[in-house]
Amino acid sequence: MDSRTAFSDSNDISGSSSICCIGGMTESFSPETSPAEITSLKRLSEILESIFDSSSPDFDFFADAKLVVPIGKEIPVHRCILSARSPFFKNVFCGKERKTKLELKELMKEYEVSYDALVNVLAYLYSGKVRPSPKDVCVCVDNECFHVACRPAVAFLVQVLYASFTFQISELVDKFQRHLLDILNKAAADDVMMVLSVANICGKACERLLSSCIEIIVKSNVDIITLDKALPNDIVKQITDSRTELDLQGPVNHGFPDKHVKRIHRALDSDDVELLRMLLKEGHTTLDDAYALHYAVAYCDAKTTSELLDLALADVNHQNPRGYTVLHVAAMRKEPKIIVSLLTKGARPSDLTSDGRKALQIAKRRTRLVDFIKSTEEGKSAPKDRLCIEILEQAERRDPLLGEASVSLAMAGDDLRMKLLYLENRVGLAKLLFPMEAKVAMDIAQVDGTSEFPLASIRKKMADAQRTTVDLNEAPFKMKEEHLNRLMALSRTVELGKRFFPRCSEVLNKIMDADDLSEIAYMGNDTPEERQLKKQRYMELQEILTKAFTEDKEEFAKTNVSSSCSSTSKGVDKPNKLPFRK
Repeated sequence: MDSRTAFSDSNDISGSSSICCIGGMTESFSPETSPAEITSLKRLSEILESIFDSSSPDFDFFADAKLVVPIGKEIPVHRCILSARSPFFKNVFCGKERKTKLELKELMKEYEVSYDALVNVLAYLYSGKVRPSPKDVCVCVDNECFHVACRPAVAFLVQVLYASFTFQISELVDKFQRHLLDILNKAAADDVMMVLSVANICGKACERLLSSCIEIIVKSNVDIITLDKALPNDIVKQITDSRTELDLQGPVNHGFPDKHVKRIHRALDSDDVELLRMLLKEGHTTLDDAYALHYAVAYCDAKTTSELLDLALADVNHQNPRGYTVLHVAAMRKEPKIIVSLLTKGARPSDLTSDGRKALQIAKRRTRLVDFIKSTEEGKSAPKDRLCIEILEQAERRDPLLGEASVSLAMAGDDLRMKLLYLENRVGLAKLLFPMEAKVAMDIAQVDGTSEFPLASIRKKMADAQRTTVDLNEAPFKMKEEHLNRLMALSRTVELGKRFFPRCSEVLNKIMDADDLSEIAYMGNDTPEERQLKKQRYMELQEILTKAFTEDKEEFAKTNVSSSCSSTSKGVDKPNKLPFRK
């Protein structure tokens, strides 16, 4: 008899077709099964499930093994239960090494599985019941989405499918394969490729799913470069051969690019913009013809993309054969530095894909609600997914930036040294209080670090920050070319902050004008009481900035942000004025 145990696809085990397992024996319920037997089996399932209930104080009661998840969590488990329910765990726990502490990365070698998906599968092994998908994990940020086949929903199903396959739980593999088959036609083509990749790993266990995915991708507008990057060679060949047979090799589903385009892409893969310049001089093709900017945004780092944009040889709003602009591709990747780079170069957030989506909607559909509403602790950066959405929201509400940011230094006075010192401290303050947002602006403006940062002594957070060679204390001070370049870069940083984080920027201006800023910065030989007062003042300033950030969220909520997402900013009162000392 197969050592794997079968359970019903439903949480209800009272029907005539239900299957349950006791002591490794598989038993089908017939209509004559007595209510007492069904009740006892339900009770057994509930008891076993309670052992695995992470909210229970006895969660790790008698646990003799642990599964370690990359996010730092450890899940206590019981070897006897997992070994009885899964041939995979039986081999692991009863093998020669007899491990009792398992790393999830080592178990899931070919595909990453989230904590939530792992818990869902383990709970099934304990109780024989399939838990409902966690709503906050399987729901995207877009309030117009039905959340049936958006990226978070599909990703969770795929992860559960792969974990079930790895743990050799055949009935669970069958269940989630059927579930994915039901929603494939509603999923985006790029998400179907994600399903295809895992179905291919599962092999014969997911033959139907693999076949359906290939059929959808063959008829889709996914280009050959995207296929080649995402899928194994044999699958790509199968897709291209099918397209040829069906005469689908048109302008969208074209074949592999020519040699010169490939050389351009290889130069981008190597981050070699100088080689790219040489290739362009040969005149065989242009950046737009090679869709080089699309390629860089999808597969290269932010620095290479920025350097490519600085060449000013590509149309930042050029559409590829799939109908995507570069900003659409950046929204799929969800890298804030790249999104800001494109917007500052004139990318239009209002442009639509061929199926009518803006970059903002793409980003929302690919972002889990749980990641978006994740609380931002004081002094820590906002989640990257959330920051991308907020930047795109701001971009839709405002006119595009025209060229390079201007030097706005009215608050700093006429003296160049004071202007530079002011900007150093202002950018440094932003980096301390909101590191992610500040880093995005600094990276786009090519500011490696702040030369002066007196606030570092408060928390010593910037002790290891890179210092530039700019010396603001020269006597007499001489404005060199490097000083002017840095002044311009810092000015661009401030301007970007004003554009994308307006309320925070306004509060930072007022903080910089506060008379007690220098007093807070330098501890010197302060008494413990004076240090405590300065620490309290610092926390007060940080709270004010956090409130300003919350006001931005409330404004976002008024401009088509999901009502469920905006709930995180409710209940925060707007301050009438900022309590700065004069």
